[in-house]
Amino acid sequence: MRSLLVRRPDFLYVLIAGYCLLSIILKILRPDSLEIDESEQALLSQYLLLGYGAQPPFYNWLQYGVVALFGISVASLTIVKNGLLFLFLLFYGLTAGVLSSSRLGPAVAVLGVLTLPPVFLLSQRDLSHTVAALFAVSLFLYGFFRALKNPPNLGNYLLVGVAVGLGALSKYNFVILPAAALLAILPEAKLRKYLFDWRVLASVAVCAVIVAPHAYWVVNNLGHATGVTVAEMKEGADSALLPHAIQGLVSLAVASLKGVALTLAVFGLVFYADLGKILRAESLWTRVVGRMILACFLIIAIIVVAMDATHIRAKWLALFTALLPLYLMLKIDAAGLDPARRLPALLSIAGVLSVGVIVMLWARVFVGPMIGDYSFAHTPFNGFAQVVRAEPGPPPVAILVDDSIVAGNLRIQFPDTPIILAGISQEAERRLPAGRILAAWSPEGRGREEIPPRISALLQLMPATIAGSKPTIVSVPYNAGRPGDVYTFAYVWADVR
Repeated sequence: MRSLLVRRPDFLYVLIAGYCLLSIILKILRPDSLEIDESEQALLSQYLLLGYGAQPPFYNWLQYGVVALFGISVASLTIVKNGLLFLFLLFYGLTAGVLSSSRLGPAVAVLGVLTLPPVFLLSQRDLSHTVAALFAVSLFLYGFFRALKNPPNLGNYLLVGVAVGLGALSKYNFVILPAAALLAILPEAKLRKYLFDWRVLASVAVCAVIVAPHAYWVVNNLGHATGVTVAEMKEGADSALLPHAIQGLVSLAVASLKGVALTLAVFGLVFYADLGKILRAESLWTRVVGRMILACFLIIAIIVVAMDATHIRAKWLALFTALLPLYLMLKIDAAGLDPARRLPALLSIAGVLSVGVIVMLWARVFVGPMIGDYSFAHTPFNGFAQVVRAEPGPPPVAILVDDSIVAGNLRIQFPDTPIILAGISQEAERRLPAGRILAAWSPEGRGREEIPPRISALLQLMPATIAGSKPTIVSVPYNAGRPGDVYTFAYVWADVR
């Protein structure tokens, strides 16, 4: 296979399609309990809204559309994520093909990007909006460099506008990338002319049309859109040992290093014999991409200082560290090196990392319980659903919960029943149907044996008549767990007239 990739570089796209397909299959073969982001997507796929809270809505809209067509299931959730991951890798390779003089340049770039932790690890473990934003990054890079490499063409400018619009609807910090790209080409006289072409107005217009509905929502819900992210960026500020600006910049530096260290180590190991030549090499495109990376992190540093942020996570920088493998490929290309001899080693490392992670995540479900290691995948929501269905009486017309993970998982188990997250799903609360309602929660934790306050308040607001004086508490065996290991659930029935 490694020699085949050297002979037929386009075989790369068959490999990444197989990788994404394998990820989908292994996810479906696991128990149907969801992780954190997956639970959120399952819950929110009930609604088509202009905004959903702290994250932009592009991924939610995609998920809503897929669920509307095919129904809610683990398959419909994982197909959206891996479909976007495939498109990210596809357009990343196409971008490398636009810029590289070597037919193997795209393979080097794509295999390099598969060594980034947000790509081979976090995207498979539990990311959603970031995966959509990575797709928008590669689509933007493809449109942007196609526009710069060819005579001015309206189609390329429109593609850039679409990519920026989708990126802004995927992650708010995406807008840093096109700003950095514009700064990066300013010093190049032969590229500056593209900024002053009338087609830029068409690009801006199509971007504005795409983001306008959500922008309207943001203006009217600014606190919901930014509050959570700002709070996370200021996490630990009260106990910071250094001034906030210094603490934030140190956190940014550490997060940046975490994001790129492995990729730098892999390229250093594979191309160690030519490191000096690669470091000295330069071209128009290494300068542009290098400035883009530098401008991105300078803008982030300014934001960190201006916001008094003290805590930066490596995954927040994924959109910008994704530029690194492209830059390294261009440096290799500028050095005039033929990567054919090194490609098998790079393929082996990227393959072990990417395929190894999805196999490990699948195997962990079955190996973990042997040592008492239980995760979200083991929580037996399917067993709890069987207990509920065995109860006498009609099925619930709605299910009330106070936890988003419980909400998303019960959406999988009861696909035709509205799931209402107390305090969050206001639209659903206002349209609550009359009939028999199930309130469910996990009783694990202090005071959780009784009806949780948020659920109780909602039941009183309806108003609802609760059947029985005490919640029912049941113990259900873990998915793939050891004999005797159980997880507890609590529930009550209520009637709304």
